[in-house]
Amino acid sequence: MSTLSSASSPTRITEDSFKEIYQLYWRKVYTVCYHSIGDPELVKEMVQDIFKSLWERKNELEITQSVEKYLVRSAKLKVFEHFRNEKIHEQHLQHLGSRQVQAQNYTEHEVLAQSLSERLASLIERLPSQCQRVFRMSREQGLTNKEIASHLLISERAVEHHISKALFSLKTNLPEYAL
Repeated sequence: MSTLSSASSPTRITEDSFKEIYQLYWRKVYTVCYHSIGDPELVKEMVQDIFKSLWERKNELEITQSVEKYLVRSAKLKVFEHFRNEKIHEQHLQHLGSRQVQAQNYTEHEVLAQSLSERLASLIERLPSQCQRVFRMSREQGLTNKEIASHLLISERAVEHHISKALFSLKTNLPEYAL
């Protein structure tokens, strides 16, 4: 004779009824989970968690529907929880991955900028002294052609010539960068 009460009155779980419930419904719970998950090992863990929770809550739990419906609902909720946690985990990994890529890109850009800066400084050092002086005053100090001409006591046309010469030299020696 069954130790389970009918669906109309609440079911209290005892050790004997738990064993009976497990024997009657573990396959059904497994099938519900397996149909959605497809991984036998993961599904076994889920079934174990469902029945473990049922046993741990046996004193406060009152099942007012059929035990089978309760367990099927628990299995569906467990599957939903699995997919929700999997989605959260995936989003977390994507976020971490994008932060890592950003950090790598930042580092890569810093290295490239430093390398370009060193190459540029080296190329500027190789310019003739007057050309170098005019170019630095223009690009590094931000002086106008008129101010440079006044400082160096040369014509504005000569300043333009030196800047053009410097830019041509840099463009020729740094073809991968547009100046």
